[in-house]
Amino acid sequence: MSFISHGISETEWSPYSFGGSEVNGGKGSIVTSSDEYDELHISIILIIENFRINRDLVEPMPTLLDNGNRDGDLQSICRLDDGRRLVSILATGRMFNANEMDGIVARAEGSKMAAESQIESTGDGDDEEQFVVFRLMDEEYGVSIEAVQEIVRVPDELTRIPKTPHFIEGVINLRGVVLPVIDQRRRFGLASTQRNDRQRIMVFTIHGVRTGFIVDQVSEVMRIPAKVIRPAPELSEEQKRMIRRVANLEQQKRMILLLEVTQLLDVNEVEGMATRH
Repeated sequence: MSFISHGISETEWSPYSFGGSEVNGGKGSIVTSSDEYDELHISIILIIENFRINRDLVEPMPTLLDNGNRDGDLQSICRLDDGRRLVSILATGRMFNANEMDGIVARAEGSKMAAESQIESTGDGDDEEQFVVFRLMDEEYGVSIEAVQEIVRVPDELTRIPKTPHFIEGVINLRGVVLPVIDQRRRFGLASTQRNDRQRIMVFTIHGVRTGFIVDQVSEVMRIPAKVIRPAPELSEEQKRMIRRVANLEQQKRMILLLEVTQLLDVNEVEGMATRH
């Protein structure tokens, strides 16, 4: 097991650190680093445990272990549990040499300049919205990234609550909070499916109540230009309320239905869940 000696702070997942990897899905969390143009990705770190270590327990890396290379990535070791557990401590300053970092920064700067140039030429740089895209059956849906509080795995067991609407799968304990969970397939009147590893629970706050929605797969975070977003056809009252816009990506041959998160449940449904939980 290895730890970075400094430079990482504890964070919970926010929509702005979403990186296409599993986040807070298992026993750890994944931390990614990128610039605002998504060009510079330096590390992915699985945080298994976070604790403070007495400096008296930290020793220089033995020569036998670092092969005499005092400029290596390993800085020192820490003996825990009376020596039964060894933790290697990494030296962050040695993980990338100057030439490597100069090359990474140069490429990122080049991409940034190219993106800025493209924005200036099209005039549409600020005219876009960012969505988290997920799938239900064969269709793609998008919700504003600002509405997504977190995304977690579906646990093996949910607590079933009797006398609830058919689309409520149950409740889970999410870090001490009892979270009602809705099967979004059943909510939309779609065919049910067996639980699988790709499914996720997307957590929103609707009318003041935190609620989880099970979806088939969370696929990506996407910036969509405003010019490809159009009003959705009005086919029913409920659809008109939930799905007001559609992103038509002709070049990719994709159509993404954009959901209004606050309309996924009506006020009476929200009040019923708030009373039960």
